[in-house]
Amino acid sequence: MAQNKQALMAVLSAQPVMPVVAVDSAREAVDLARALAKGGLKAIEITLRTPAAMDAIRAVAQEVPESICGAGTVLGPRQFDAACEAGAKFIVSPGTTIELLDAARNSSVPLLPGAATPSELMAMLEEGYEILKFFPAEQSGGIAFLKALAPVFQQVRFCPTGGISMKNVRDYLALPNVVCVGGSWVAPKDVVAAGNFDEITRLAAEAAALTAA
Repeated sequence: MAQNKQALMAVLSAQPVMPVVAVDSAREAVDLARALAKGGLKAIEITLRTPAAMDAIRAVAQEVPESICGAGTVLGPRQFDAACEAGAKFIVSPGTTIELLDAARNSSVPLLPGAATPSELMAMLEEGYEILKFFPAEQSGGIAFLKALAPVFQQVRFCPTGGISMKNVRDYLALPNVVCVGGSWVAPKDVVAAGNFDEITRLAAEAAALTAA
């Protein structure tokens, strides 16, 4: 099926910042998801960058009902299927392949695919995708690039990720074609490793208080 725009937009528009995290254990993921949700960031993207990622997604899906857990850095159909099986409520990929689109077409779990050039955007529109990840945002032209795309691709909304922090997040969120941003600054690795989840909740609350255009 084509992108489930309604379901995906409901997740992305509910909070200005999507935490993008890599975790070392399922226990860490559960504690992190709870702390983020307590601060107002219920949706979380656990990236498939560590061996613990699938177990972490499964644990959050089962143990943290207040959290909406998605899988990020999904690079192919096998990972797509495995993440859905683990309980991911949405899938995020840094780019897009035909094989990944085929997997998404047969799933009720919405895909947020990556696109960073006009040709990629055109291809995604042909496939019925209007909500896209823009990655790596800062390295791909950032705010100026997204402004340039807006009048040409008027129906497209983006979740930019990569190089975004509290220093520039407000400028991204001020863009009409940005629905939310992805960021890792709300869950710094050293803070998570220290078990300081009260600080994670504080950072989440700070991010949740931001507003999109």
